[in-house]
Parts: sequence; C-alpha cells; structure tokens
Amino acid sequence: MDFEDLKRLYLKKQKQLGVDAYKHISELLKEAKELHKQDWLKCPTPSGDHEQSWRAFKGKNLEKLVQYIITEEVEELGLKVVNGNRLERSKSLPKKLSKVKRNLAINYGEFGLHLPDVDIIIYHPRTCKVLAAISSKVTLRERIAQTGYWKLKLLQDEATKHIRVYFITPDEDGTLTYEKPTKKGRAIVEVDLDGSYVLTEEKIEESEKVKLFEHFIDDLRRLLNNEK
Repeated sequence: MDFEDLKRLYLKKQKQLGVDAYKHISELLKEAKELHKQDWLKCPTPSGDHEQSWRAFKGKNLEKLVQYIITEEVEELGLKVVNGNRLERSKSLPKKLSKVKRNLAINYGEFGLHLPDVDIIIYHPRTCKVLAAISSKVTLRERIAQTGYWKLKLLQDEATKHIRVYFITPDEDGTLTYEKPTKKGRAIVEVDLDGSYVLTEEKIEESEKVKLFEHFIDDLRRLLNNEK
C-alpha cells in the first residue's frame, strides 16, 4: 500500500460525503490499516511488528493527504504549497523554492541557518514570501510542543515573525475536545500557536485558536486579505 491507495480511499469518501469527507479521516485510516496489514503480511518487516510499520506509514502519509486536500483551494487564493521534506532534503531546488527555503530558515548565529520541522509550507509564488507553516500529525502528543518551539523561534527574527504556524490533526486522543479543563496540548495551541484545525466528526469546543477543519481556508483567505 502507498499514498496513491490512501488518496483513492479519500476520493471514495469524498464521492460519498462531499465536503464532509475530512470529518472521516480517522475512519479512513482504520480502513487503510487493514489494507496495509494485508500487504505487510506478504512481506513482513524484520522486526515482525506491523504496528510499528503502520505508525510510520500513517505519520508520513497523513501529512501528504492533508497537503492533497488543501492544495486546490490554497492555489485558488493565488498561493502555492510545498512539502517541508522537499525543502529539507532536496540537494538542488528550483530558484523559487530555494528562496522559499531561505525565507523560512531560522538563524542560529554561528551555528547556521536551519529549517523548522514543519510538514507543509504555504507561500506567495511571486515573492516567495512564506505565509504559513503547518504541522500535521494524528495526535497532538506527536509534535505539538515542538511546533510551539518553532513558532517562538520564528517570532524572534524580523524576517520570519510574520509566518503563521498551524497544526492540522484528526486529534485521535481528544486533546482539543474541551476548552476547560484544558489539556496541555490545547494550552500550547491556545497560547503558542496561531491555530489548530481538527479533522473530526466529533463535537469540539471551538475557540479563536481551535476550530474544525472547514474553517481553515476562510481563515487563510482573511490572513491573505489582511496583508494587503
């Protein structure tokens, strides 16, 4: 099983559910896990641990799926999307993406320029100015504190302080469900990030910083308009 299989599952959900397909990402991942296991059984990993193999697949491909889901609407706003791994790992980038990379890099002084660990970057194609950086994980505990750290580092430099940092997640352990009592992950979102968008059909207590995923593009549009 690969990302194209996961995308096909999503498109099938989209055909059935329309704009609400995003609410069923966790359900989709359960279906994908069964298909992944069938493939894995044909050629098990040396450790013999399917859960470990599935976690690696799920983490890597959820971010690709989120990127796929948002790209068309982001591009309709006149913006572009690029995967963080491409900026980090490519030895030779096109000129524009090289500029995007430089515009996102954090300055550690004598220790050089380093990219934050984010999954998806949204930027202006004409100027290569970075508008937003997104982390996308199945649960908040996988990277929320680290994402808060990157937001604080971006704020410390005039060249990067405008970059919005978001977290997009199915939130499978319910960290964002309630505003009070506040769990640690939600506190980090509310205080240190610019927002989190939840891929779920569950009811959540929304706030200015925690919203259902359906609000993401509208918020991005407002951010873009405020720049003008």
